[in-house]
Amino acid sequence: MIFCTDLDNTLIYSGRHEIGAEKICVEYYQGREASYMTKRSLALLEKLRGGKLKNRLRIVPVTTRTVEQYQRIHIGDAPFEYALTCNGGLLLCNGETDRAWLRESKELVADMREEVVRGIRLLEKDENRIMEIRDIEELFVFTKSSEPEETIRRMGEQLDLSKVGLFQNGVKVYIVPKGLDKGTGIKRLAKKLREDKIFAAGDSNFDIPMLKVADYSFLPEKLAKAWKDSENLKIPENPETMHIVGENRIFSDEILKILCEIT
Repeated sequence: MIFCTDLDNTLIYSGRHEIGAEKICVEYYQGREASYMTKRSLALLEKLRGGKLKNRLRIVPVTTRTVEQYQRIHIGDAPFEYALTCNGGLLLCNGETDRAWLRESKELVADMREEVVRGIRLLEKDENRIMEIRDIEELFVFTKSSEPEETIRRMGEQLDLSKVGLFQNGVKVYIVPKGLDKGTGIKRLAKKLREDKIFAAGDSNFDIPMLKVADYSFLPEKLAKAWKDSENLKIPENPETMHIVGENRIFSDEILKILCEIT
């Protein structure tokens, strides 16, 4: 079994997110506390990583963060054996980049690279851009915009959306080639590790491809509603394969509690 989990707003939370006083800092950035876990979530996670489940359940962070951003996070006493960063395009094995995996990722999206470069050219001219453009491992691109919805609208009118996806996360704007998604990433990893059952948890549009391919998925009520209301995404309403967490609960606490019960 493999548990593939997003990080930000799924397992860990910034100081802007209210998770109560019982929390532990798990990330420092430029000398300041940046992200936290609840003490309950950390205890449940350590329970899943040890005891009778130690050799039955692999826990794999799956994040859009870059390697540098991911490596700022320290959860528990030991690092995770595997982690998927860069939206599934880069695999870390015991903290080291799997170069063969990265080469294969680039091959998977090679046909879309020209359209990504076109997007970079559009962002260079975007008057709303407020940060440098970052081309992450030649896999995907992101920047920040003072008017992210407007930036995405303009790019959507000029780019071939059959080749790239456009995403917004706060003021961040992403251009991601089709084929570079968390769903593809976890399927590749499950095949590599010969795992036949996938649990997955996530809270954003980046996580939907991963939630769709998992055998059992966890998602917050807000994402479930957005997914269901979307014209292009049909949410499977099957309680045997999906657990939707209400907004009045701390997502990480709930998913880890349920996972402990069902594994």
